[in-house]
Amino acid sequence: MDQTSLQFIGTATAVLRLGPFTVLTDPNFLHRGQRAYLGKGLWSRRLTDPAMSVAELPDLDLVVLSHLHGDHFDRVARRELARDLPVLTTPPAARTLRRWGFAAADALITWDSTELSSGRHRLRVTSVPGVHGPGPASRLLPTVMGTVLELDDGEGGVHRTYLSGDTLFRPWLDQVVDRTGPLDAAVLHLGGTRILGLLVTMDARQGADLVDLVRPATTVPVHHDDYGVFRSPLSDFVDLWGRRGLPGTLRTVERGETVDLRP
Repeated sequence: MDQTSLQFIGTATAVLRLGPFTVLTDPNFLHRGQRAYLGKGLWSRRLTDPAMSVAELPDLDLVVLSHLHGDHFDRVARRELARDLPVLTTPPAARTLRRWGFAAADALITWDSTELSSGRHRLRVTSVPGVHGPGPASRLLPTVMGTVLELDDGEGGVHRTYLSGDTLFRPWLDQVVDRTGPLDAAVLHLGGTRILGLLVTMDARQGADLVDLVRPATTVPVHHDDYGVFRSPLSDFVDLWGRRGLPGTLRTVERGETVDLRP
């Protein structure tokens, strides 16, 4: 199987190298001390610096955007990313991005897929479910999607990477595996984000529950220490992983580092 790796930039921003394809996730390039705006008059100050700038990114085939929040697509990305760069995201986010001039922003509704090809390789991108807030509060938050990226090397090798997006744990997320197949890697958005006291991203316990549910061969946690609204540190998840004996391999990654996504 070809290279499948993740280079972590910060928050939920990463460069995925999947065979010949290079994918950027949730572009957040604000620096330490700058504010990310979360809508409804809410904001959070960044506590870290990204590992690279937009100008330092490699050539990209695609951006995958889980939802339109200021810590996932910020004013730096809006100003500096190429306007013709393909972006796959939720329907509301795609409408806004096109209004901002990103003409190649395209919407995926849940379970929709699209494919890229390069020689014998194919990359299928499938939107999978997520929910950003509990109960009625979900209507006050942006629509969010998870994503499964399935790399087919044309010679019988298939690798599936699941990006959770800013979802909470729900038992119906077992549909991700039921409908797309076993997961080689899962990139989980953790942090236990709390806004006005409400949990709106997975904390350590919910992240562990999701690993138990979808059972990826490799788990890479991200989105856990970059903003003040993140209340569940990575150490909680690592400790819980050991206590519960979760399936597969845990690979933590520092900003600027690269980890292999192959089992």
